[in-house]
Amino acid sequence: MGSLNFTDKAHAVCVPYPAQGHINPMLMLAKVLHSRGFYITFVNTEFNHKRLLRSRGPHALDGLPSFRFETIPDGLPPTDVDATQDIPSLCDSTSKTCLPYFKQLIHKLNHSSSTSDVPPVSCIVSDGCMSFTLDAAEELGVPEVLFWTTSACGFLGYVHYRQLKEKGYTPLKDESYLANGYLDTVIDWIPAMEGIRLKDLPTFLRTTDPNFIMLDFVFRETERSRKASAIILNTFDDLEHQVLESLNSVLPPVYSVGPLHLALKHHVHDNELKQIGSNLWKEEPQCLQWLDTKDPNSVVYVNFGSITVMTSDQLIEFAWGLANSKQPFLWVIRPDLVGGESAIVPAEFVEETKDRGILATWCPQEQVLTHPSIGGFLTHSGWNSTIESISAGVPMTCWPFFAEQQTNCWYSCTKWGVGMEIDNDVNRDEVESLVRELVKGEKGKEMKKRTLDWKRKAEESIANPDGSSYRNLDKMIQVLLSPRV
Repeated sequence: MGSLNFTDKAHAVCVPYPAQGHINPMLMLAKVLHSRGFYITFVNTEFNHKRLLRSRGPHALDGLPSFRFETIPDGLPPTDVDATQDIPSLCDSTSKTCLPYFKQLIHKLNHSSSTSDVPPVSCIVSDGCMSFTLDAAEELGVPEVLFWTTSACGFLGYVHYRQLKEKGYTPLKDESYLANGYLDTVIDWIPAMEGIRLKDLPTFLRTTDPNFIMLDFVFRETERSRKASAIILNTFDDLEHQVLESLNSVLPPVYSVGPLHLALKHHVHDNELKQIGSNLWKEEPQCLQWLDTKDPNSVVYVNFGSITVMTSDQLIEFAWGLANSKQPFLWVIRPDLVGGESAIVPAEFVEETKDRGILATWCPQEQVLTHPSIGGFLTHSGWNSTIESISAGVPMTCWPFFAEQQTNCWYSCTKWGVGMEIDNDVNRDEVESLVRELVKGEKGKEMKKRTLDWKRKAEESIANPDGSSYRNLDKMIQVLLSPRV
């Protein structure tokens, strides 16, 4: 990949949705753009900026001369809680309050360009859930690419929310529809989703409230996506080819540019840039040293992501399922994993597993998944975790929590052959059985073989100049460098 002329830098303003699973891939993309010669302004919310400084140190976001960080308020009441904010409240607040602050920031950046070496803003790369930025791009007359950090299949589910409502599938008539088998209804009219059930689509459909914030939010954000110059997704063509074709038939150009963590490895060589991190919780790298002591393909990695909340009973069932499986495990337990109380596992469990298990509050996940000792991943099926696991050749046991995690789980288990689902009403016997099968069973071995095949295809898509994601990165960059149409 070539580089832009240094004296004629394009200036991309990158705006992630303010949650961990959105910030991480946006920062990866920003680094790739910087490596191609773009000046980058990365815009966090004030709340998350403070969290990053707490987790990574006061100078962690000092950046480079041409890679700077700025903030805007999210409109929610101030708090110092070290946890992800309520998602519906955050969606409602950012969409209603952020635009004037974002415009002020753009004005400030362009004003400073006349008195410093900051080039004027020439394009915007925004999270698909922060579409208020489209208004600023239109006013400024610059192109904007929307980055939906979901899977392509999850995004396709959201794109059809409006039709699902028009056809009467949502909102539900009453609470009984959650348990009476209605959610097993097969939706047979969405292209590239043959056989999918209502329960496998993103979960915001499961409401009885016709005014549910998240329904209106998804309607608005997916429809506004049509105003973008292009849409990009952190996936690769081989994995989601039919879904990507379906999206391209109803939206502006949709480019798969992932896996972005592999793009970072192959295309970003500035070590100082690589050190700029985005984890909102403090990492515990000692878990990697513990993994060094374990046999290849023996350890189960357990991490339910940055948003999942479970009950204390569910935590206990997972704990004893892991203990009874007798498999070595690395389990990441966020302090806020259990709703309304501390996430504390039984003392008897700690004693029982002290020689084969390790607990951490956060870890460098990509390094963990690529460690040779990891044999399987017990996951919430968030898209970052799913694409990183596939790219590392690690099969999964899936316990989706909300949003499009359900869709990722369904595709992992039924289409890609890399996952097995745990029932939502988790019990220790099922956890024990599936964990053993994942690491040692015949199905686990077959999944491992399939995942290694996907790993090879993921690498090929982004590492080679003729790879689909490599070419799509070039196409996206051309969109960002072209005048707004």
